[in-house]
Amino acid sequence: MPEPYPSSKRRGRLLRRGAAFLVLLAVAGYLAVQYVTGGTGEPGCEVASGDGAGARYEFTPEQAVNAATIVAVGTGRGLPERAVAIALATALQESGLRNIAHGDRDSLGLFQQRPSMGWGTEQEIMDPTYSSGMFYKHLVKVRGYMEMPLTVAAQHVQRSGFPDAYAKHEPDATLLAAALTGRSAATLTCEGRPAATRATGPDAVRAALVRDFGRDALQPASAEVGAKDATPTPTASAAGSGGQTVVLPVTADGGSGAGRGVRERGWQLAHWAVANASDLHIKRVSYAGREWTAGNTDSQWRPLAGQGTAGAPSSLDSVRIATMP
Repeated sequence: MPEPYPSSKRRGRLLRRGAAFLVLLAVAGYLAVQYVTGGTGEPGCEVASGDGAGARYEFTPEQAVNAATIVAVGTGRGLPERAVAIALATALQESGLRNIAHGDRDSLGLFQQRPSMGWGTEQEIMDPTYSSGMFYKHLVKVRGYMEMPLTVAAQHVQRSGFPDAYAKHEPDATLLAAALTGRSAATLTCEGRPAATRATGPDAVRAALVRDFGRDALQPASAEVGAKDATPTPTASAAGSGGQTVVLPVTADGGSGAGRGVRERGWQLAHWAVANASDLHIKRVSYAGREWTAGNTDSQWRPLAGQGTAGAPSSLDSVRIATMP
């Protein structure tokens, strides 16, 4: 009979197998996290509670762009912040706030909508503005959705096999909604590392604004380029060293009829610009006496020189978005 392996060798083999199994578990866990968060490496963006409670949510530039679009479409329809939070929580659960071209059966996009179920064509559903609009179209038909638990309202629209899954995303969705509607000021920041895949410059910024908010919503606040004062007459000139600045005069509601004030509208546009900073190569955003600058280590909103944190009253009149050269 062959001599059996010594017990020490047997234990060594078991330990090696156990270690390999743990490594596989770690890799699987990492991939799962990346699927949910929608990115690799550092998140790059953060939203904080505006009430000093200390709540924070970290997310990726890709997620920031999609979240800003979802909120812009909702407020553009005159919908309240609660509706926006429901939409954000739904997209966090369904796609991790990523515009993915795959899913269960023929599900696609931010909300995993299905062409076969009448949500639109594949091309339409992969358009975040369209898919967000379709979600809100169905949400507002849910009687009493504002008084329902968030997960119940979302389930009325989605008809998911996991009806309670949306609830866990409510805290993060609430933070995002408060910042991206403008109710919570100077609470959303991003590192602003430039992406290499999108068109840049003032024209790209204006095109993205129209994409998310709609042309009509921006008509009362005609964006101008390189202007020193906020006037409704578009002009174009260089601003700074090779870059240009888009100046957005701010009006109450922004054409949505939602009854929001000038300050909320201004912070919505300012946070939208920060959320899109990587895609549109935005280097600086200023509003209400505060300024965000891409590439800062802490990426915070800082007081402008010569102004307090609240800013002068005239600083509420416009948002300035400076692009990289």
